[in-house]
Amino acid sequence: MPQITAKEILVGQGDSAQDLIPDCHRIRKEVFHLEQKFPLDTEFDDVEHIAFHFLLQVTELDPSTGETTKKYVGTIRGTTPEIYPAINRYKLSRLAIDKDYRNFKFGRLLVDRLHEWVKADAIATNRPAIIECHSQIPAMGFYAKFGYTPEGERFDEDGEPHQNMVVHLPLSE
Repeated sequence: MPQITAKEILVGQGDSAQDLIPDCHRIRKEVFHLEQKFPLDTEFDDVEHIAFHFLLQVTELDPSTGETTKKYVGTIRGTTPEIYPAINRYKLSRLAIDKDYRNFKFGRLLVDRLHEWVKADAIATNRPAIIECHSQIPAMGFYAKFGYTPEGERFDEDGEPHQNMVVHLPLSE
């Protein structure tokens, strides 16, 4: 098993993230469409070109050869409140980790990085750092660890039950 020697999260917005988006889409397609069987036509929507895309890159060392390789293994997407005026909140969506890398707490790393981005943007724009996400039911416990709480009734999204979850991030420590 290779050793992970470095982690880096690359961030880009919409059209300026064209070098990140293909790998974000590849990971999301593998996780949501191929693995979880969500329809592919629901995975990519009309905010791809304006959303913020976070892409986790790891550097691995093969102990037997000493060779290092870089791989993209996780992604998450964030949007600012004006993207979805009806909710007027930041939105966390499309968190996906390659199945071979799910035991490394990379989901936590990506959510933490998205939270840092939200806080910085909220401070810069003088608005509250409220984030919502549509959690698959089995993932609710994961989001609860970050302070997300359920809001409203469960609902169907693309044929699977989901729960809206919300967190209010403090802007000062």
